[in-house]
This record gives sequence, structure tokens and C-alpha cells, in this order.
Amino acid sequence: MRTPPNERVNPDIAERRAPELASGSERRCILSGETAPRAQLIRLAIAPSGEVLPDPAAKAPGRGAWIAPDKAALESAMGDGHLKRALMRSFKGGPIDHDGHRLQLQIGDDLPGAIAAGLTRHLLDRLGLEWRGGNIVLGSSRIAEHARTGRIGLLLHASDASEDGRRKLDQAWRVGLDQEGSGKRGIVLPLDRDTLSVALGRANVVHLGVSGAHNKGGNGKDAASRVGQAVTRLTRFLGNDPPG
Repeated sequence: MRTPPNERVNPDIAERRAPELASGSERRCILSGETAPRAQLIRLAIAPSGEVLPDPAAKAPGRGAWIAPDKAALESAMGDGHLKRALMRSFKGGPIDHDGHRLQLQIGDDLPGAIAAGLTRHLLDRLGLEWRGGNIVLGSSRIAEHARTGRIGLLLHASDASEDGRRKLDQAWRVGLDQEGSGKRGIVLPLDRDTLSVALGRANVVHLGVSGAHNKGGNGKDAASRVGQAVTRLTRFLGNDPPG
């Protein structure tokens, strides 16, 4: 059954939902009209002031609106007024504050930049959580070992990783996945090693392997999916789809 596109969701309830249920429920993009799993879309929330803000984690209280991760489409919709009209339709004439007064929508010129920054923070926060949960492998030698034995579900590289370093780990990953000759590669993130190092609290983070096998806590397979969703939203928004 399709979920209404702008239902009111209590953030505490949303946090308690099973991950597969939360990511599988669909929402409608207010710009294109197409539906997709909410994990693939970006939620826009309305601040008490009426300002339209990104809500990458989809946890802000109140109603929201959803858009596809497409920066070019968003900028076009902002330029011709389509975004404002779509938001007004979503909120049936505009959002209403706690006193029942209709708010004046405020769409900042920097909304695309704010969304990119919000998606980046969401990805870095997710990487930090998975690292603390024991679901991320660091260090080229350890990643290669885990990759060759099929224990890496997602392989990530910093934007400034060397081509040779990426190539060697990509090859080890294909071996573990039994996909030699497929050309499958790890994802080059739009983030450099310094940014990744700060996020994980480790020095010189150039490559990351996200567990694809169940670890002691049983979360390995889900970790690759969770990180992969965050990576895909960011890269697609920036117009750089990750390789399959």
C-alpha cells in the first residue's frame, strides 16, 4: 500500500521503526510526481519561521515534502517557481504554525548547497556509527584480506586515493564477490581523506570496507545497505551516480 506523501510522523516512532520498513515505505517527489522508497529521496522540512530546510535523516517533527536527489532539477524548479508551487500544493496553501497562522514560505538561494552539506553530514555520521559498531574495516591490507574472503559488502575510496591503491582493492573485492572480469569497482566518494579521517577519528583514512557478512552483532549485511543508501543519495544529488 502506498504511504501518503506528507504524513505527519512522530520522530520517536520513526526512530523505532524496523530499518527495512522505514527504508521500504514510499514517498512521492513533489517535483516529478514519481514515487520511490523514502531512503532514495530527500525530505524537506519547514522551520517555525517558514524557512525550507533539508532533513536528510527524515526525523524533524511535523509534515515534510520529498524530492528526488537531483541538484540540477532542484535548481531548475527553484528558478522557474515550480518548487514553491509544489510546496504550496503539498501543504494545501502553505504550512501553518502552532497558533494556526499560515507561514510565508522562505526558500533560500543556498538550498541546494544546504542539501549537499546535509547529505554529507548524514553520510559522515553514518560512517562514524558503523565504525563504532565494528562494521567498517580500515587499512589497505586488512581491507584486501576481508575483501578476498567475501566479507566486504561495500568498498569506498577517498576522492584523493591513488589509482593504483583503488585498483588493487577493487580487484581483491571482485575476487571475494566471485565477479572477476566484471569490472566492478569500489565507489570514489566526493570526500577526501582528511574529511574521512576526522569523521572516523583515525589518521589517514583513504579506503573503507563496509562489512557485508554478519558480524557478532548480526548487523554486517545491514551496514553495507545503510551506508550504501547514504552514499547513493549524496552522489546522485551531486550528479555523479556511483558505479554498479
